[in-house]
Amino acid sequence: MDKPRRGRKPPVPLAPEAARERALRALGRREHSARELTRKLTHDGLDKGNAAEVVGELSESGWQSDARYAGLLTRSRISQGYGPLRIRAELSARGVDEALIRATLEEEAPDWLDIVGRVHDRRYSKPPTTPKERASRYRYLASRGFTSSQVAAVLGSVVGSDEEIVEDDAADDAADLD
Repeated sequence: MDKPRRGRKPPVPLAPEAARERALRALGRREHSARELTRKLTHDGLDKGNAAEVVGELSESGWQSDARYAGLLTRSRISQGYGPLRIRAELSARGVDEALIRATLEEEAPDWLDIVGRVHDRRYSKPPTTPKERASRYRYLASRGFTSSQVAAVLGSVVGSDEEIVEDDAADDAADLD
């Protein structure tokens, strides 16, 4: 015998009028991409065709805009210290068109080197002293979505090269022995 499943009850099918109201409430809380809003409506019991129709109507009337959403998310992530690769991936995952992503990043046009430098300085107070520490910082900044050239530019200005680190370590080791 099958036991009744625990958890969330299946959604009651939504009427298009109720779906429009639910979508407007969601948009009143924060901006949503068209894909996010469609997913929310289908999750609430509206079939995909009707959900896409409701979202299309809201988009035509100006309540929902992928361009506005992309700009808002991009500015937010830039202020949080994320790089262009992370922002691009997040917008893409949320259903924003690639051309719109490219246009939004070009429109914002922040100084990525300044941002990656500030992120580095906020997290680390001293320059790296070992190649392992430098690699760790590189991975951290790369995970924040900065390109390898941006990270290398900042770490290159913090420390000239790995050879300098090795020479400094050798001098420190010799001083410790004395």
